[in-house]
Amino acid sequence: MVGSAIVRALQKKGETNIVARTHGELDLTNQVAVQQFFAQEKPTQVYLAAAKVGGILANNTYPADFIYENLMVQANVVDAAFRNGVKKLLFLGSSCIYPRMAAQPMREDALLTGVLEPTNEPYAIAKIAGIKLCESYNRQYGHSHGVDYRSVMPTNLYGSGDNYHQENSHVIPALIRRFHEAKVTQATSVVIWGTGSPRREFLYVDDMAEASLHVMQLPRALYDQNTQPMHSHINVGSGSDVTIADLARHIANTVSYTGQIKFDASKLDGAPRKWMDSSLINALGWKSQIDLKQGLATAYQDFVNRHA
Repeated sequence: MVGSAIVRALQKKGETNIVARTHGELDLTNQVAVQQFFAQEKPTQVYLAAAKVGGILANNTYPADFIYENLMVQANVVDAAFRNGVKKLLFLGSSCIYPRMAAQPMREDALLTGVLEPTNEPYAIAKIAGIKLCESYNRQYGHSHGVDYRSVMPTNLYGSGDNYHQENSHVIPALIRRFHEAKVTQATSVVIWGTGSPRREFLYVDDMAEASLHVMQLPRALYDQNTQPMHSHINVGSGSDVTIADLARHIANTVSYTGQIKFDASKLDGAPRKWMDSSLINALGWKSQIDLKQGLATAYQDFVNRHA
């Protein structure tokens, strides 16, 4: 989803020499295959958006897969990029890198200051390792080889190209699918996991793509002035959050589902709140342009076009 949006953003800016691979074409957990790809293609810039992702159920069910696959993808791509002369790389992380009870909104300096949310700790550990991987290559090879590897931490993303799997999807695509199917079958109610009280921030994927290009294109001196060698990541969020209960009502309205919304409080809620402090990237000249109502409408149309 994110990779496709970054390709769209690059094309919009007139870039034509874009090299991309699907998961089926290149297994990024295969070190030899990744090294061969970089040696053959010799890219000059890399956007590392690939990751194994999922919601609470998927993270809780497959913790070994989430930590292993993400660690392997990151290590293989960053090292292959360096070995093949790539000077500029952007790593996309996740807001789950921050402690479960981090002060809200979560600032970049909250990293490694507390205990992570247990339901997605393996994924979060992998993403933290990705940040530190980029920082470590910068520290060791920045001066000698001109390495400039940057990291951005998006809040919860959604939009065109999302995964609408019944069990392994994130909250917005999962709810879009469930409300749509409830409308089609004329179900009288839809049950949502948890209490509905946790607050989450959401960013449309094309906004994230624009932010990625913006951070990648910042002058090196400006980026360095606003980050630290061992604290170099930048948050990317929409600037506002919403309860899961309100989100469900927004999606029901978008889908035109008129039945009852119920909450199963016996299920996991996850962290009580995840709201990013995006003041740094805002000060560096980027702000979200697509609000939740507009984004949900576009996302639902994407779901209808691809699945309905």
